[in-house]
Amino acid sequence: MTVQALQEAAGRPVELVDAADGLRPALNVCRARSAVIVKLAEGVGPAEIGAGLAGWRRILMVSDAGELTTVDPRDAVTRRWTAPDAVLCLADNEFLRSNDGWALPDDSFASRTHVLGAEVRAFVLARLAPRPGVLVWDVLAGSGAVGVECARLGAAVIAVEPDPVQCVRIIANASAHGVDVRVEEAELDAPSLPRPDAVFVGRGDITAVKASAAVSARRVVVATERVDEIVPARDALQAAGYEVEGVHWTASRLLDSGFAPAVPVTLLWGSKK
Repeated sequence: MTVQALQEAAGRPVELVDAADGLRPALNVCRARSAVIVKLAEGVGPAEIGAGLAGWRRILMVSDAGELTTVDPRDAVTRRWTAPDAVLCLADNEFLRSNDGWALPDDSFASRTHVLGAEVRAFVLARLAPRPGVLVWDVLAGSGAVGVECARLGAAVIAVEPDPVQCVRIIANASAHGVDVRVEEAELDAPSLPRPDAVFVGRGDITAVKASAAVSARRVVVATERVDEIVPARDALQAAGYEVEGVHWTASRLLDSGFAPAVPVTLLWGSKK
Protein backbone atom coordinates (compact mmCIF):
# COMPACT_ATOMS: atom_id res chain seq x y z
CA MET A 1 0.00 0.00 0.00
CA THR A 2 2.95 2.34 0.58
CA VAL A 3 3.87 2.76 -3.09
CA GLN A 4 0.23 3.05 -4.12
CA ALA A 5 -0.41 5.76 -1.51
CA LEU A 6 2.63 7.73 -2.68
CA GLN A 7 1.61 7.37 -6.31
CA GLU A 8 -1.80 8.78 -5.47
CA ALA A 9 -0.19 11.61 -3.48
CA ALA A 10 2.03 12.54 -6.43
CA GLY A 11 -0.92 13.37 -8.66
CA ARG A 12 1.18 12.72 -11.77
CA PRO A 13 3.08 9.82 -13.37
CA VAL A 14 5.95 8.66 -11.17
CA GLU A 15 9.16 6.71 -11.64
CA LEU A 16 10.04 3.95 -9.19
CA VAL A 17 13.64 3.32 -8.18
CA ASP A 18 15.11 0.95 -5.61
CA ALA A 19 17.83 2.30 -3.31
CA ALA A 20 19.13 -1.25 -2.98
CA ASP A 21 20.70 -0.64 -6.40
CA GLY A 22 22.72 2.25 -4.94
CA LEU A 23 22.20 5.70 -3.45
CA ARG A 24 23.81 7.69 -6.29
CA PRO A 25 21.63 6.31 -9.11
CA ALA A 26 18.49 6.86 -7.02
CA LEU A 27 19.54 10.43 -6.23
CA ASN A 28 20.29 11.18 -9.86
CA VAL A 29 16.83 10.07 -10.94
CA CYS A 30 15.37 12.33 -8.23
CA ARG A 31 17.53 15.19 -9.50
CA ALA A 32 16.38 14.68 -13.09
CA ARG A 33 12.69 13.82 -12.80
CA SER A 34 9.66 15.56 -11.39
CA ALA A 35 8.11 12.67 -9.45
CA VAL A 36 10.13 9.72 -8.15
CA ILE A 37 9.37 7.09 -5.52
CA VAL A 38 12.48 5.68 -3.87
CA LYS A 39 12.12 2.33 -2.13
CA LEU A 40 14.52 2.69 0.78
CA ALA A 41 17.21 0.20 1.70
CA GLU A 42 19.64 -0.40 4.55
CA GLY A 43 21.80 2.69 4.96
CA VAL A 44 19.66 4.75 2.60
CA GLY A 45 16.88 6.66 4.34
CA PRO A 46 15.18 10.06 4.14
CA ALA A 47 18.26 11.75 5.60
CA GLU A 48 20.56 10.45 2.85
CA ILE A 49 18.03 11.33 0.15
CA GLY A 50 17.52 14.81 1.62
CA ALA A 51 21.25 15.51 1.90
CA GLY A 52 21.84 14.45 -1.69
CA LEU A 53 19.19 16.84 -3.01
CA ALA A 54 20.83 20.00 -1.66
CA GLY A 55 20.76 22.55 -4.47
CA TRP A 56 17.69 21.08 -6.19
CA ARG A 57 14.15 22.43 -5.66
CA ARG A 58 12.42 19.36 -4.30
CA ILE A 59 9.84 18.35 -1.70
CA LEU A 60 9.90 14.94 0.00
CA MET A 61 6.94 12.91 1.17
CA VAL A 62 8.11 10.13 3.48
CA SER A 63 6.22 6.94 4.31
CA ASP A 64 7.20 6.31 7.92
CA ALA A 65 5.50 3.70 10.12
CA GLY A 66 2.32 3.90 8.09
CA GLU A 67 2.11 7.69 8.02
CA LEU A 68 2.94 10.14 5.22
CA THR A 69 5.01 13.17 6.22
CA THR A 70 5.89 16.06 3.89
CA VAL A 71 9.26 17.73 4.53
CA ASP A 72 11.86 19.93 2.90
CA PRO A 73 14.98 17.89 2.02
CA ARG A 74 17.00 19.89 4.57
CA ASP A 75 14.55 18.95 7.31
CA ALA A 76 14.67 15.29 6.31
CA VAL A 77 18.35 15.28 7.25
CA THR A 78 17.80 16.31 10.87
CA ARG A 79 14.39 14.77 11.58
CA ARG A 80 14.20 11.54 13.59
CA TRP A 81 12.50 8.75 11.64
CA THR A 82 10.84 5.64 13.07
CA ALA A 83 10.60 3.07 10.27
CA PRO A 84 10.70 4.80 6.86
CA ASP A 85 10.30 2.53 3.87
CA ALA A 86 9.77 4.82 0.88
CA VAL A 87 10.20 8.45 -0.17
CA LEU A 88 8.31 10.39 -2.82
CA CYS A 89 10.46 13.14 -4.33
CA LEU A 90 8.52 15.92 -6.07
CA ALA A 91 9.82 18.84 -8.13
CA ASP A 92 8.20 22.27 -7.95
CA ASN A 93 7.37 21.99 -11.65
CA GLU A 94 6.58 19.00 -13.81
CA PHE A 95 9.50 18.25 -16.11
CA LEU A 96 8.67 16.17 -19.12
CA ARG A 97 10.25 13.12 -20.66
CA SER A 98 11.37 13.81 -24.24
CA ASN A 99 9.89 11.78 -27.08
CA ASP A 100 11.08 13.78 -30.08
CA GLY A 101 14.64 12.61 -30.60
CA TRP A 102 17.97 14.20 -29.70
CA ALA A 103 20.72 16.33 -31.22
CA LEU A 104 18.13 19.03 -31.82
CA PRO A 105 18.53 21.70 -34.52
CA ASP A 106 20.84 24.54 -33.54
CA ASP A 107 18.03 27.09 -33.56
CA SER A 108 16.25 25.11 -30.84
CA PHE A 109 18.49 26.92 -28.34
CA ALA A 110 18.78 30.61 -27.53
CA SER A 111 22.44 31.60 -27.76
CA ARG A 112 24.61 34.71 -27.71
CA THR A 113 26.80 33.55 -30.60
CA HIS A 114 26.44 29.93 -31.73
CA VAL A 115 25.79 26.57 -30.14
CA LEU A 116 27.74 23.39 -30.72
CA GLY A 117 26.38 22.08 -34.02
CA ALA A 118 23.83 19.28 -33.95
CA GLU A 119 26.21 16.90 -35.74
CA VAL A 120 28.90 17.47 -33.14
CA ARG A 121 26.38 17.44 -30.28
CA ALA A 122 25.21 13.99 -31.33
CA PHE A 123 28.78 12.72 -31.11
CA VAL A 124 29.29 14.37 -27.71
CA LEU A 125 26.12 12.76 -26.37
CA ALA A 126 27.30 9.37 -27.59
CA ARG A 127 30.54 9.80 -25.62
CA LEU A 128 28.86 11.14 -22.47
CA ALA A 129 26.22 8.36 -22.46
CA PRO A 130 23.54 10.31 -20.52
CA ARG A 131 20.67 8.23 -19.15
CA PRO A 132 18.50 7.94 -16.03
CA GLY A 133 20.56 7.36 -12.90
CA VAL A 134 23.68 9.28 -13.95
CA LEU A 135 24.85 12.83 -13.21
CA VAL A 136 26.45 14.99 -15.90
CA TRP A 137 28.34 18.23 -15.36
CA ASP A 138 28.12 20.74 -18.24
CA VAL A 139 31.15 22.95 -17.46
CA LEU A 140 31.56 26.32 -19.18
CA ALA A 141 28.10 25.50 -20.42
CA GLY A 142 27.44 28.58 -22.56
CA SER A 143 23.83 28.28 -23.69
CA GLY A 144 23.57 24.88 -22.00
CA ALA A 145 22.64 23.00 -25.18
CA VAL A 146 24.63 19.89 -24.25
CA GLY A 147 23.33 19.87 -20.68
CA VAL A 148 19.74 20.29 -21.85
CA GLU A 149 20.15 17.42 -24.32
CA CYS A 150 21.56 15.22 -21.53
CA ALA A 151 18.60 16.08 -19.32
CA ARG A 152 16.19 15.24 -22.13
CA LEU A 153 17.77 11.77 -22.22
CA GLY A 154 17.09 11.30 -18.50
CA ALA A 155 20.35 12.33 -16.82
CA ALA A 156 20.61 14.68 -13.88
CA VAL A 157 22.55 17.78 -14.98
CA ILE A 158 24.51 20.56 -13.30
CA ALA A 159 25.46 23.41 -15.64
CA VAL A 160 28.43 25.49 -14.47
CA GLU A 161 28.78 28.87 -16.17
CA PRO A 162 30.31 32.09 -14.74
CA ASP A 163 28.55 34.44 -17.18
CA PRO A 164 25.21 35.54 -15.64
CA VAL A 165 23.72 36.31 -19.07
CA GLN A 166 24.49 32.81 -20.25
CA CYS A 167 23.01 31.40 -17.03
CA VAL A 168 19.72 33.09 -17.89
CA ARG A 169 19.89 31.48 -21.32
CA ILE A 170 20.52 28.04 -19.80
CA ILE A 171 17.44 28.41 -17.59
CA ALA A 172 15.37 29.57 -20.57
CA ASN A 173 16.60 26.73 -22.79
CA ALA A 174 15.93 24.11 -20.10
CA SER A 175 12.45 25.49 -19.55
CA ALA A 176 11.73 25.57 -23.28
CA HIS A 177 12.55 21.87 -23.55
CA GLY A 178 10.77 20.80 -20.39
CA VAL A 179 13.76 19.62 -18.37
CA ASP A 180 15.37 20.48 -15.05
CA VAL A 181 18.99 21.70 -15.14
CA ARG A 182 20.64 22.96 -11.97
CA VAL A 183 22.61 26.11 -12.81
CA GLU A 184 25.71 27.19 -10.90
CA GLU A 185 26.60 30.80 -11.77
CA ALA A 186 30.30 30.51 -10.91
CA GLU A 187 33.62 29.08 -11.91
CA LEU A 188 33.85 25.34 -11.33
CA ASP A 189 34.14 24.54 -7.62
CA ALA A 190 34.33 20.76 -7.91
CA PRO A 191 34.46 19.87 -4.18
CA SER A 192 31.12 21.62 -3.54
CA LEU A 193 29.19 19.58 -6.14
CA PRO A 194 27.99 15.97 -6.20
CA ARG A 195 30.47 13.75 -8.05
CA PRO A 196 29.50 13.27 -11.71
CA ASP A 197 29.49 10.17 -13.87
CA ALA A 198 30.39 12.22 -16.96
CA VAL A 199 31.66 15.74 -17.62
CA PHE A 200 31.44 17.94 -20.69
CA VAL A 201 33.78 20.95 -20.85
CA GLY A 202 32.45 23.40 -23.42
CA ARG A 203 35.70 25.26 -23.97
CA GLY A 204 39.35 24.27 -23.83
CA ASP A 205 40.13 26.36 -20.75
CA ILE A 206 42.97 24.42 -19.12
CA THR A 207 41.93 25.30 -15.56
CA ALA A 208 38.43 23.96 -16.17
CA VAL A 209 39.79 20.85 -17.89
CA LYS A 210 42.15 20.06 -15.00
CA ALA A 211 39.44 20.63 -12.39
CA SER A 212 36.99 18.45 -14.33
CA ALA A 213 39.52 15.66 -14.79
CA ALA A 214 40.41 15.69 -11.09
CA VAL A 215 36.96 14.44 -10.01
CA SER A 216 37.59 11.09 -11.75
CA ALA A 217 34.32 10.82 -13.63
CA ARG A 218 34.16 7.78 -15.87
CA ARG A 219 33.97 9.96 -18.99
CA VAL A 220 35.17 13.48 -19.79
CA VAL A 221 34.60 15.24 -23.12
CA VAL A 222 36.29 18.53 -24.02
CA ALA A 223 35.38 20.77 -26.95
CA THR A 224 37.77 23.43 -28.20
CA GLU A 225 37.91 25.70 -31.22
CA ARG A 226 41.51 26.83 -30.55
CA VAL A 227 44.40 24.73 -31.82
CA ASP A 228 46.73 25.83 -29.01
CA GLU A 229 44.40 24.31 -26.39
CA ILE A 230 44.34 20.79 -27.80
CA VAL A 231 47.66 19.45 -26.50
CA PRO A 232 47.36 20.98 -22.98
CA ALA A 233 43.84 19.55 -22.65
CA ARG A 234 44.99 16.13 -23.81
CA ASP A 235 47.94 16.18 -21.43
CA ALA A 236 45.69 17.19 -18.50
CA LEU A 237 43.35 14.27 -19.15
CA GLN A 238 46.21 11.81 -19.49
CA ALA A 239 47.84 13.09 -16.29
CA ALA A 240 44.55 12.37 -14.48
CA GLY A 241 44.60 8.75 -15.63
CA TYR A 242 42.36 8.90 -18.71
CA GLU A 243 42.83 7.11 -22.00
CA VAL A 244 42.38 9.94 -24.48
CA GLU A 245 41.09 9.99 -28.03
CA GLY A 246 40.15 12.88 -30.25
CA VAL A 247 38.68 14.02 -33.53
CA HIS A 248 38.61 17.28 -35.48
CA TRP A 249 35.16 18.05 -36.85
CA THR A 250 34.56 20.05 -40.00
CA ALA A 251 31.09 19.94 -41.47
CA SER A 252 29.09 21.74 -44.13
CA ARG A 253 25.33 22.20 -43.98
CA LEU A 254 23.23 21.66 -47.10
CA LEU A 255 21.25 24.81 -47.96
CA ASP A 256 19.06 25.70 -50.92
CA SER A 257 21.98 27.63 -52.40
CA GLY A 258 24.62 24.97 -51.69
CA PHE A 259 26.77 24.08 -48.68
CA ALA A 260 27.60 26.40 -45.79
CA PRO A 261 30.57 25.52 -43.53
CA ALA A 262 29.89 25.11 -39.81
CA VAL A 263 32.34 26.23 -37.14
CA PRO A 264 35.12 23.61 -36.91
CA VAL A 265 35.75 22.09 -33.48
CA THR A 266 38.13 19.59 -31.94
CA LEU A 267 36.73 17.06 -29.46
CA LEU A 268 38.83 15.17 -26.96
CA TRP A 269 37.35 12.47 -24.79
CA GLY A 270 38.86 10.56 -21.92
CA SER A 271 37.77 7.24 -20.44
CA LYS A 272 39.02 5.94 -17.13
CA LYS A 273 41.52 3.12 -17.47
